[in-house]
Amino acid sequence: MTLLRLDGVSVRFGDRAVVDAVDLEVAEHEIVCVLGPSGSGKSTLLRVVAGLQPVSGGRVLLAGADQAAVPVHRRGVGLMFQDHQLFPHRDVGGNVAFGLRMRGASGGSAAARVAELLELVGLPGAGRRAVASLSGGEQQRVALARALAPSPRLLMLDEPLGQLDRGLRERLVVELRSLFSRLGTTVLAVTHDQGEAFALADRVVVMRDGRIAQAGTPLEVWERPASEFVARFLGFENVVPATVSAGAAATPWGKVPVPAGAPEGERRLLIRPAGVRLGADGLSCEVASRTFRGTHVALLLRPEEGPVLEAECGLAGAPAVGDRVRVTFAPSEVVVLPGGP
Repeated sequence: MTLLRLDGVSVRFGDRAVVDAVDLEVAEHEIVCVLGPSGSGKSTLLRVVAGLQPVSGGRVLLAGADQAAVPVHRRGVGLMFQDHQLFPHRDVGGNVAFGLRMRGASGGSAAARVAELLELVGLPGAGRRAVASLSGGEQQRVALARALAPSPRLLMLDEPLGQLDRGLRERLVVELRSLFSRLGTTVLAVTHDQGEAFALADRVVVMRDGRIAQAGTPLEVWERPASEFVARFLGFENVVPATVSAGAAATPWGKVPVPAGAPEGERRLLIRPAGVRLGADGLSCEVASRTFRGTHVALLLRPEEGPVLEAECGLAGAPAVGDRVRVTFAPSEVVVLPGGP
């Protein structure tokens, strides 16, 4: 069942469309992450759903009901911001209980719910602690508990892990997905970090200039970017113009094999770094740089013709900077994109 539906939603500031005729559905118990660079409209979209930003056109529906005349506090949604926005004058328990008290919960039921949530987010017995004594990760957990306390039908997260260091982010995103799965929470989150989104989401939505550039499962978006923009946003740099015909593409790097059934004509071609294979023959390149990545070595190769190539190889026998190597291309790691950006 669809819980949230955006039907042609637009937000305009003067002549500029920050959100431009967006259609989006989020099913009950689904985790959807909206990705995009700064200015793509993702945070504005979240504010629209929360009721914090009026729309210039279109409708927001929750469980089939139009939210146009519904104030923020009656929409039944929870919102957690990047900076947590905890109340410094309240202790942890007071922060978590805030939404419950606003809804008229009794002291006994609120205390029981606070204890339950602090246990869920990994802070058992922390109700009396001062907010100022918490680490960044602990503050994030308290903010999450506060957002979950009133049992919102939709939980919205705005860059929830943006202020945390990388190691803590990677650990907490796994915990968040597990927690939401256990609770059956419906989540709409926005982030600029594709690694965070891909680890958390059931479905990823990539935005560009106020519009949806691509939507799909993390695997679908990663394996088959819909455009050069999406490919480059995901961090792929081996994208060149190409003419595809008879199972191969003519590119600045020469002939490159493409997957069976690939569309023909004037296209853009993406070759993932894992598809640039070192060997005894093929395109001659000089190793311009090498970077240790833990499980592999990332190489930047300078061909005799064409732009530089990003490649990956194993740790053993990785070439040194200045070495000459030859490369071929694996069609399984080649994606034929539309001709436009």
